[in-house]
Amino acid sequence: MISADDAIHEPAKVQFEAFLDEHRKALLDSLDGVTEEQARASLVPSRTTLLGLVKHVTMVENVWFGEAVTGKSRAELGIPLTADESFLLDDDDTIESIQDAYRETIENSRRAAASIGLDDLLPGNRRGPLPLRWAYMHLLRELAQHCGHADILREQLGLTSELGDA
Repeated sequence: MISADDAIHEPAKVQFEAFLDEHRKALLDSLDGVTEEQARASLVPSRTTLLGLVKHVTMVENVWFGEAVTGKSRAELGIPLTADESFLLDDDDTIESIQDAYRETIENSRRAAASIGLDDLLPGNRRGPLPLRWAYMHLLRELAQHCGHADILREQLGLTSELGDA
């Protein structure tokens, strides 16, 4: 994985992927050093928890690189139909299981996008065909937002809030 700082002179796709990977890592790292109870702690009025954030971004990655790239439905992919549902934790969700699922999804996303150019259209988005560039920007916005949420939740738990360079 190349860092965003090291990708300055790389092609745009490599730059996007470097920024995405830094934010992905920050979200995975947000669960480091927390207990299962802390990861599930409801600290804000919404359904947002540290564990729920990582479960949610797993769904988001599947939407962009499963649904949009392949045209498969969310039901076929086995992911929630709505973003709100993706924050809901099952009794058997653990830090390890959610991190493993997200790591697997990240690898699937990388494979799905590997042979696609930034201006190539993704056929399976509900808005209609969109270029990969747009999907990367949307995902980066989503990951950055949730890194901020994770940072605040960690602070509320009395933990360090530094989630890397993201």
